[in-house]
Amino acid sequence: MADADESAAFLRPSDDELGESSEDDLSPEQLKHSVLRYIPPRIRKAGKAVARWTKGPNPPRIYKIKPIFPQVQEAPIKLLDRYLPKKRHKFLLLIAFYFLWLLCFSLVLHKSAFSSDVPGYGSPVRLSCGASYWANGNGCGLNGDQCRPFSNSTLTFRCPANCKRVEVINPHAVGDQEVVYKPLVVGGPTDPSDPISSSIYRGDSFICGSAIHSGFFSDTEGGCGVLRLVGEQSNYPSTKANGIGSIGFDSYFPRSFSFIASTASRCADLRWPLLGVSLTFTILLSLFTTSPGIFFWSLYVGLFFHVALVSDPPSLADYYSLVSLALGRFLPASFCAYVVYRFCVIRSLTGLTAQVEKTILWLGACWVGCLNNYTFDRIPIQRLTPSDIKAQPGAVPALISIVLIIFSIALGQAWAIRREGRMRKYLAVYGIFVAVILILVAIPRMNVRIHHYILGMLLIFGTAMQNRPSLLYQGLLFGLFINGIARWGFDSILQTPGELRGDAPLGTELPGLGIPPIIHNNFGTSMPGNVTFDFSRTVIPRDKGFDGISVLVNDVERFRAYEGGIYGSENDEGVGSFTWVRRNVSMPEYFRFGFMSGSSAGDYSKAGVWSVDGGWTHPKPGPSL
Repeated sequence: MADADESAAFLRPSDDELGESSEDDLSPEQLKHSVLRYIPPRIRKAGKAVARWTKGPNPPRIYKIKPIFPQVQEAPIKLLDRYLPKKRHKFLLLIAFYFLWLLCFSLVLHKSAFSSDVPGYGSPVRLSCGASYWANGNGCGLNGDQCRPFSNSTLTFRCPANCKRVEVINPHAVGDQEVVYKPLVVGGPTDPSDPISSSIYRGDSFICGSAIHSGFFSDTEGGCGVLRLVGEQSNYPSTKANGIGSIGFDSYFPRSFSFIASTASRCADLRWPLLGVSLTFTILLSLFTTSPGIFFWSLYVGLFFHVALVSDPPSLADYYSLVSLALGRFLPASFCAYVVYRFCVIRSLTGLTAQVEKTILWLGACWVGCLNNYTFDRIPIQRLTPSDIKAQPGAVPALISIVLIIFSIALGQAWAIRREGRMRKYLAVYGIFVAVILILVAIPRMNVRIHHYILGMLLIFGTAMQNRPSLLYQGLLFGLFINGIARWGFDSILQTPGELRGDAPLGTELPGLGIPPIIHNNFGTSMPGNVTFDFSRTVIPRDKGFDGISVLVNDVERFRAYEGGIYGSENDEGVGSFTWVRRNVSMPEYFRFGFMSGSSAGDYSKAGVWSVDGGWTHPKPGPSL
């Protein structure tokens, strides 16, 4: 028997021989077992448990909303069926409904968008909320010559509503101050009882924000009017009025403006009456239709153009350009809307007769998302970068709260998806999404930016079921998608560091003063004092493309010189020195220094201060704007 067993063992191939010689001939089941034997039993057991859990209950439990107080919620449908029982009657009513909606919307929009001339001054120019008369850094050129005239000129302008919310999101220098997360309004009335014409604002102030601050018109309606350039002014006060705190500046600036009180014109931004029109028609449509297609596509078109033309329009000079831009974004957005409708909305709304709940949850949440500039824009988070989150008050607790809320919602939706037996499909879909994002993150010299329209598109597929939370989340996410495209367009998910930086510091080298400035105060004489900066020991980084130095005095470029004194010279004679004569002995002077590359400047240093008592305060480390 022993000999027979040994012979049998000799004739039976070993496991290694079997794996090597017959691996290609194994069935899928045999191959699976051959792989699994290398996985520890505990891990195999846990994997099987996870697989069973993700499969969900058998049979799946499909959600279906049963209306609360069905007689009340279904009353609009029964009323329509009673008086218009035939389809052609309902079709004609729908066409009349669309016509009336378009007519009311167009009439109010025309009155809001196209204002009459301001008597004696002509037609107003449409401004954005962030429009100003002065460019950052040396954007206005030497002595500000590219931003002339400084005085004896007027501008007839129009501002939209809701400009008070527009703030500086990158530090902006005003003398030795750095303004951030505030409206850029420098100056204002010295006394609240003073007339509007006495409210003087520095030339780089936001025009619309300054008009609101002065009381020229209200933030809720915007308005038209005329401003007058009043040339060089000094001692701009810091005051708080009409919800805006202005910034003080204790020196002089070459360009300032005020408002001509008698020209305030009633050309109000009628976005709130238009919101009433759109809300009325969308609510009626939601209550009286059960067709997912009619409901979804009617709302999509109406809300898209409401955002693009009324509630959050892009900053363009006229409404004809605005309509053209909106139409250009509408068609590609419609393809994305079809994908959402085909894979999400049909599943959520088919067979739903809870008309009031649909109106409150889906439509109400969609409006909240569409009005993002009034709802989620209030959250104190501008950008998800560590420096911005640290700098903006309230950003850290807001971010923690948002993450916790999103995590809780995701868990609830994942549980609901599992109950419907679709967990595995969703894991595959979102696994692909995550993989694509990780691949994009790995691309060098590019940054991934998840805009809110992208966030809406990614998350909305997790709401494709008919329960009340999904109606709420689906409407909200689709509203965010509409707002993102109608306002900003299809911004790329991949952006260069320069695109994300905007007007933030470039990160370039800063000039260092080789020796302290030479100051002649000349107190007690008729001669004005002066200060001289010697740049002979300042090394210009030619390897970084720089060939000169620029100096700002009170935020205006007053000196620009290149090596050898001539732009493009190859010798290394340095840029010499710069002497500045004090203009007013009772005011400080602020100096900032930056390297030049041709006519473009890099970052400027923080301000060095020549104080009223004649002392010098050296610039602190780091750049300013």
